[in-house]
Formats: sequence, structure tokens, C-alpha cells
Amino acid sequence: MVDFSHGNSRKQHRLQIEVAKDVAAQLAAGDDRIMGVMVESHLKEGRQDLVPGKELEYGKSITDACIGWEDSVEVLDVLAEGVRQRRVKRAAEF
Repeated sequence: MVDFSHGNSRKQHRLQIEVAKDVAAQLAAGDDRIMGVMVESHLKEGRQDLVPGKELEYGKSITDACIGWEDSVEVLDVLAEGVRQRRVKRAAEF
């Protein structure tokens, strides 16, 4: 299980996209040790503070900064392609 946030993205939520590309390349190369990922993702990018009397913005995290919906879709697409390539590689080995 690979955690895309915190240390792997140096606590810069947008770098999770680069981590996803790196993990996808490992998958495509045939790495079978990767069985899942954890991504800080929400509807809207970033984070917000919980301030008494201030209305929260819908779809934005109040904990860790997150990538938004569009970037989440990109991450899933990149990972799916890595898995597809790993499957092709395995099929060619048999």
C-alpha cells in the first residue's frame, strides 16, 4: 500500500500526481508488491480552516490538503493504465 501524501509528496498535495505517475511506472514494469494506494482527494483542491462563525466551503477538506476532482480522475486514469500494462506484460510471460 503506497501513501501518496505526506512524505511521498513532501506534504505538497499537487505532487501526489507525480507520485501516481511513478507508481504507475512501477506497475507497468511488473511490480506486483503494490496492492493499493491512499490519496488525499476531495471534490475541491486544497484545504480550509474550521473557524467558528465562518461558513465552510462545500467539497473542500478541513484536514489535509487534497487534490481536486479533475486531478483525482487523472490519478485514477494513470494508475489504471499502469495496471493494464502490467497485465499485458504478465500475459506475454506465459
